[in-house]
Amino acid sequence: MQRVAQDWLVLELTHGSGTALGIATGLQFLPQLLFSLWGGVIADRYRKRNILLATQAIMGMLALILGVLALTGVVTVWQVYLLAFTLGLVAVVDNPTRQTFVAEMVGSEGMANAIALNSATFNLARIAGPAVAGLVIGAIGTPAAFLVNAASYGAVLVGLKLMRVSELRPVTRAPKAKGQLREALRYVRARPELWLTLVLVFFVATFGMASAMFAFGALGGALAAARRARPSMRLLLITAFAFGLLEVTTGLMPVFWSFLVMLVPTGLALLMFSTAANSTTQLSTTAAVRGRVMGLYLLVFLGGAPLGSPLVGWAAEQFGARASLIVGGVISAAAAVGVALLLARTRGARIRSYLRPPALVKATP
Repeated sequence: MQRVAQDWLVLELTHGSGTALGIATGLQFLPQLLFSLWGGVIADRYRKRNILLATQAIMGMLALILGVLALTGVVTVWQVYLLAFTLGLVAVVDNPTRQTFVAEMVGSEGMANAIALNSATFNLARIAGPAVAGLVIGAIGTPAAFLVNAASYGAVLVGLKLMRVSELRPVTRAPKAKGQLREALRYVRARPELWLTLVLVFFVATFGMASAMFAFGALGGALAAARRARPSMRLLLITAFAFGLLEVTTGLMPVFWSFLVMLVPTGLALLMFSTAANSTTQLSTTAAVRGRVMGLYLLVFLGGAPLGSPLVGWAAEQFGARASLIVGGVISAAAAVGVALLLARTRGARIRSYLRPPALVKATP
């Protein structure tokens, strides 16, 4: 709701300026590109529940301020820019903390399922949020959307306060020390499954996910992923490769209705991939550096958009909208094959063992 209302407000204030809209969106996501790793350091260093109480309160306050400014009619576009950038700064800390707080709530044995259910909730919000925002803006006005969002943070804060702290499973916090970012980078570099997962996430998120929204299928994919106790690298590679092929197929659909039908399985494959990538990254990381590693994960997951979007946009402008889907799908599938080759080389295994369905893989001596 916040994003839709913010975009609508910018367009109202600038009389439909696409440049102004791009600036507002860029300012909101710029902090993720610049400071994501430092957000992970904070997540590792302090109690996660306390961090979330602070970040969620600040985010609610920012929504309230924007709502009041819009309601009183004194809002200007530079104020929207400033609040969007501030929201992005807070999200830099909030995102890795929320991701890793899952482990403290359910423990390692339930983490994969919890991550998948969290993804399902997220995609349900992607479906319902813009629709509800449109209804609220149309019926009451843009300021109301900001105020409703501000009020919703009250529920989050109450939920955090009502948690029974004695039942949480807090991990040992990383002490304040020099070189903690370098430590996390060395940790990832020494583990092929981790850095290859991040490479694959970068290419799929940068070029594949920049093409279209697959929320309905993605919701189903998240629920399907929640049934798996722990994802494997095979699942990660197969779903990435399947997503690439399905995205290419979607781009080749001859009519609009067949295009819509293909969005569902494409979204399902996409969310199964992203859920598996998130779970694999967290479950393969020790608790002491998990926040910093997730900061790196979010950097490659979200930070690649400024690189991929112009390329996909250029392909759409030069060769048509279908081309953006096809290019994104080809790059995603190629990345899956490339990562499988690198992983097979590091393990001395055959690439077929990673791209075949699990039931068809023969045990190697």
